[in-house]
Amino acid sequence: MAGEGFVAPAPDPSVPAPRRGGLGYRAVKRAFDVAFSGVVCLVGLVPSLVVCAVIRADSPGSPIFRQERVGRDGKRIRIFKFRTMYADAHEHPERYLSGEQLAQWEREQKVDHDPRVTRVGRVLRRTSLDELPQFLNVLRGDLSVIGPRPVTEAETLEFGGSRGEFLSVRPGITGWWQVTERNDATWANGDRQLLELFYVRHASLALDARIFLRTFRAMGRGR
Repeated sequence: MAGEGFVAPAPDPSVPAPRRGGLGYRAVKRAFDVAFSGVVCLVGLVPSLVVCAVIRADSPGSPIFRQERVGRDGKRIRIFKFRTMYADAHEHPERYLSGEQLAQWEREQKVDHDPRVTRVGRVLRRTSLDELPQFLNVLRGDLSVIGPRPVTEAETLEFGGSRGEFLSVRPGITGWWQVTERNDATWANGDRQLLELFYVRHASLALDARIFLRTFRAMGRGR
């Protein structure tokens, strides 16, 4: 059962981490989200059209993939991404995955060496360009540039009694989990929950700046 056995530790003010920001931080963060995302959307318009054409040429189906996720305060949102898998990969994963891979997908929503990923999709994922359309979600107010990873309704249950705390902030395109352990931190071992809650409890300009810089470092290494 999702979230069974996971109990988040109580907030510890002695942890050497930034203090969570208040109203001023949230205002600055939203202003940055709008300004930065607006620039990215303008600069990325022509490259995005090229990417859409390449995706269509590589495999049939819409170049844009929409996923339902849970946003702040439990609001249902739909996030946009460039399609990196075959068009029917999410509806029929059993056509591509072995029994072991299918079990991993159902638990973690990711699969090692996923056979559903197209040739173009592998390049987009390695460079993180598949996430470019999510800046439209930021402009709409569904996402922030930096925040916990957007998750499904079932995945919110992995937080157990800390579900409400996790949903108290807007999810982001990049975040603390993505730039730290990522593949080693899973729902099963509880590390994923702890990393996401660390961000929620210490969200601040200092932590956001650290994540922002680490994101470009990770992109440069193809992570």
